[in-house]
Amino acid sequence: MANQARGRWGEDLAARWYASHGYEVVDRNWRSPTGEIDLVAARDSTVVFCEIKTRASDRYGTPATAVGRTKQRRLRLLAVEWLAAHDLHGSVRFDVAAITGVRIEVFEAAF
Repeated sequence: MANQARGRWGEDLAARWYASHGYEVVDRNWRSPTGEIDLVAARDSTVVFCEIKTRASDRYGTPATAVGRTKQRRLRLLAVEWLAAHDLHGSVRFDVAAITGVRIEVFEAAF
C-alpha cells in the first residue's frame, strides 16, 4: 500500500476506534498555516486532539515514537487555533493513535 493510502486508511481506522468508544468525530485533517490536526473528537466535556501515525511495520521504530517534542508543541498550538475557530469548550486531551500493520493502539493523554 502506498504511504498516502496507508495514512488515509489509518485515519479511517482511528476515526472508527473513537466512534466505537463513544466519541463524536468532529473534525478530520483540519489545516491552518501552523500545520494539520489529524483528528478531533469529543465526548461529554472532553475535546480530544489526536495525532495519527501509521506504519506498515515497526522496522524503523514504533509509530508512537514519531511524535516527538516538536510535533507535540505544534499540536498544542494547533489545538489553540482550532478551539478559537470552533464553538467547543471543555477539557482538552492529546492522544496518539499508533497503527502498525492492521493493529491500532491509542495512547490517551499521551502528552
